[in-house]
Amino acid sequence: MTTTIAIIDDHQLFREGFKRILEIEKSFQVIAEGVDGIEVATIEKEYKPDVFIIDISMPLMNGLEATRRLIENNPNTKVMILSISEDEHYVTEALQSGAIGYLLKEMSASELIDAVHLVADGGSYLHPKVINNILNEYRKLAEKHLREDEAFEQSPKLCRPLHLLTNRECEVLQLLTDGKSNSQIGEALFISEKTVRNHVSRILQKVKVNDRTEAVIRAIKNNWVKI
Repeated sequence: MTTTIAIIDDHQLFREGFKRILEIEKSFQVIAEGVDGIEVATIEKEYKPDVFIIDISMPLMNGLEATRRLIENNPNTKVMILSISEDEHYVTEALQSGAIGYLLKEMSASELIDAVHLVADGGSYLHPKVINNILNEYRKLAEKHLREDEAFEQSPKLCRPLHLLTNRECEVLQLLTDGKSNSQIGEALFISEKTVRNHVSRILQKVKVNDRTEAVIRAIKNNWVKI
């Protein structure tokens, strides 16, 4: 089954580069391109792509406003915001606008392809660096609360989910929480990127979540990982 994609970015060379990367995957087809947010509505009406990849910063209308308007009129549209910024403020705005993916322009070809597959299949995606930044903010808040509330004299004891996952899968889940990409996890554990993807897939099935972001959130809530 072919996933149709529209790329909206005001830099032609970048659009062309992304298009070449995406169309390496035989199941992907870039059917439309645009240079600013104003074109998004027209492209949706004319082409109805499965996935929009929209740059956050563009002339005339930025990606966040374009996404907001698109989702208001087409609630089921899948939008991935593209940015150079890891700032959690922009990530929050992107998610509030209705996007279900946040890509960084520095990401590798394999990461991009995996991310689009994930969103096309009904999941959501946040770049590992973005997750790491959000977790850092979470850590700061948690430390503040621990200092302010004398009832919390120490952090809860770590409780790995060995009733659900293998030791190796627990290691992969911890590295996901640390904001590591598949390639970085492979390097840390001395396994191939393909093996990492298989581990991640099994973790999602066992934990009963749709994507790695949900897996990380659930792991934190259940104290399965160190933060």
